[in-house]
Amino acid sequence: MAVREILLLGNESLYEVCKEISQSELGKAKQIVEDLHDTMMNFREKYGFGRAIAAPQIDETYRIIYMNFDNTSMAFINPKIEFFEDKKFEMWDDCMSYPGLEVKLYRYEKCRVYYKDLDWKDCVLEFEGDLSELIQHEYDHLDGILAVQRAIDTKSFRINRSKSGCF
Repeated sequence: MAVREILLLGNESLYEVCKEISQSELGKAKQIVEDLHDTMMNFREKYGFGRAIAAPQIDETYRIIYMNFDNTSMAFINPKIEFFEDKKFEMWDDCMSYPGLEVKLYRYEKCRVYYKDLDWKDCVLEFEGDLSELIQHEYDHLDGILAVQRAIDTKSFRINRSKSGCF
């Protein structure tokens, strides 16, 4: 329904812990998901990347994540994440809130996510590899954590010119 402004690194709102949305606010949740979709598609058209976005990135302090990849769309309402294996991998992470900047960090190889869907049904999905990383990244946003806070060390940053409209 609307392309929203994506909050950028340094905006204090990105560091807030989001609140759960109630079933009585399901209409609001659906509107937020539509806005997340429109905003992400606009971003993807402009920058050429983007598979997921979290509500706080458009200044909505609710626990909502939207993913869109391989012609699949998913909305996660009030997700809870569980790690059932200790195995992690090293990777370069990027974010729509700082296009062009990449951060080297560790993510769990596998995770399980419990959430409500847009019909308020209880759901659970397991992710591994890049999708596990993706949901962890977005989940961090709900807790006010940015990937830059998870950097392996002070040399774990780089600019990717192909993902930046600034260079």
